[in-house]
Amino acid sequence: MTTGGQERSDPGIERCLEEFDQYLALERGRSEHTRRAYLGDLRSLLTFLAQRSPDTGLGGLSLPVLRSWLAAQAAAGTSRATLARRTSSIKTFTAWALRKGLLSADPATRLQVPKARRTLPAVLRQDQAVEAMDAAKSGAQQGDPLAIRDRLIVEMLYATGIRVSELCGLDIDDVDTSRRLLRVLGKGNKQRTVPYGEPAHAALTAWLSAGRPKLVSEGSGAALLLGVRGKRLDPRQARTVVHETMSAVAGAPDIGPHGLRHSAATHLLEGGADLRVVQELLGHSTLATTQLYTHVSVARLRAVHDQAHPRA
Repeated sequence: MTTGGQERSDPGIERCLEEFDQYLALERGRSEHTRRAYLGDLRSLLTFLAQRSPDTGLGGLSLPVLRSWLAAQAAAGTSRATLARRTSSIKTFTAWALRKGLLSADPATRLQVPKARRTLPAVLRQDQAVEAMDAAKSGAQQGDPLAIRDRLIVEMLYATGIRVSELCGLDIDDVDTSRRLLRVLGKGNKQRTVPYGEPAHAALTAWLSAGRPKLVSEGSGAALLLGVRGKRLDPRQARTVVHETMSAVAGAPDIGPHGLRHSAATHLLEGGADLRVVQELLGHSTLATTQLYTHVSVARLRAVHDQAHPRA
């Protein structure tokens, strides 16, 4: 894999990674983003292995090698959350390689996944969320199709709490405008139905009537949201839109689409929504993930109490 310190591509390894990528996509239903991250982790590990034991190939993978690689990552300042993902990447790969006969034993069986510290996400106050939606609406009043689209992006993300990849993956037929429902394809190709409110409906109506028709092209297909060239909107563009919108709200944290998702979940719980309903809306596979937002609400409650109560 390396020659004279220069990394070179091993055709056998590359074919192996291509097959693993297909496995992740077709059998595990992993998104393109997740697959890219997993393959990046594997290439990092295999480069590390080649530097320690040249010419051993996959057969050189062992528990000490895996632990040394993770230790080197930690020493370089890699976060616990990233270390946890990289460990999961390797465990998924070695289990697959064993089944394929590429390994005689699974060296990652006893590899422990580091527990990521769950930090409370930054969220908007409800008044800041209203200001953000107003800022997006005012920008769309000039009739610019991109501004009309940008209003829909922030309105729909906040109204539904869906992921930005889920939003950008929507087709026109996934929207039931009569009942104000979205048919969302989430992680693991799991489908769910998510409602949205009147402000998001107004933004959607404006986009379908006065925004999308001005951007549509031969490459648009059925995509709901379009980029400037008429193709399906890339999630990175949507993230930029959210950050720019938040910059117009004085005192608001610099959040992206995931911050709007956090905010939507927190505001739902503050409004009295049942935890399991929020779990279904967000598409969480376990209730434990949704319970993070109860901690957010309690933390916000305590912060207000400490600031406002005379005997706090």
